[in-house]
Amino acid sequence: MNRRRFLQTAAATALLPEVTQAAAPATRIIDTHTHFYDPTRPGGVPWPGKGTKLYRTVLPADWLAVASPHGVKETVVVEASPLVEDNQCILDLAAKEKSIVGFVGHLDPGDEFAANLKRFAANPIFRGIRWSGNFLLDEAKHDSVLAGAKLLAQHGLELDLNGGPNYLPHAAKLAADVPDLRVLINHLGASGDPKALRPEWKENIRSITKQPNVFMKVSALVEQVKCEPGQAPRDTAYYLPVLDHLWETFGPDRLIYGSNWPVSDKGAPYDVVFKIVDDFFRSKGTEACEKYFWKNSLTAYRWIERQ
Repeated sequence: MNRRRFLQTAAATALLPEVTQAAAPATRIIDTHTHFYDPTRPGGVPWPGKGTKLYRTVLPADWLAVASPHGVKETVVVEASPLVEDNQCILDLAAKEKSIVGFVGHLDPGDEFAANLKRFAANPIFRGIRWSGNFLLDEAKHDSVLAGAKLLAQHGLELDLNGGPNYLPHAAKLAADVPDLRVLINHLGASGDPKALRPEWKENIRSITKQPNVFMKVSALVEQVKCEPGQAPRDTAYYLPVLDHLWETFGPDRLIYGSNWPVSDKGAPYDVVFKIVDDFFRSKGTEACEKYFWKNSLTAYRWIERQ
């Protein structure tokens, strides 16, 4: 353990006094939520928007520069672009970049879904797709969403979901209807600022944890905070209202690490994002730490080993 990690351990013990000694750093860490894109390519990118701080070239080398000092050298990429061919762009990137152990694509439910899914699922890097939670709230999309979810399960793939806490009961229903589908809730289910949690969040989290095939990605913690850009609190204690509730409801087997980099820069730099969860999960013991940082993501994503 280097001096920096030792000091982090001491800080975790002070912040979380119920634990007498924090665990050692995880032996492996998979960051299950990164975004890669290049606005300079012909035609540009549909996201992020021009003029924003995120509108810059973001590739694996850029991520490794901020992540690898913390022992984070492998990632599952999540696609934010609605363009079908951008799925292929990331798969082509992954063919060259061994740090990418999995890819969550973007395919909207609809007439072309089955054909597109079959095409991309042929690549073992492709581990699932991400949908907006709004799809689950749209009654007109109910049949196509259910059919798409069943196809994902048939292919052995997973479903990431992202949105506000109001979609969580619908996600619980979908998980119950398709029990063979692994469902990953993104970004805490949109908890809100730890000091001002959204009123429905706690109960909706309790509801969805009743489905054993649902996992929670502990990501976007710092982005929930109401603060100046990049100035989210650095102390783990600030985030305990969120972290404690997720620990109490999901337990050690269904919580997963994801940074949401580079979007996380809106709240705090990567080192702060990592330190917050590193402090918390190392305070829960060695096995919980190992599960959070990589073992649970292997169960949920079934990512592949790269040589």
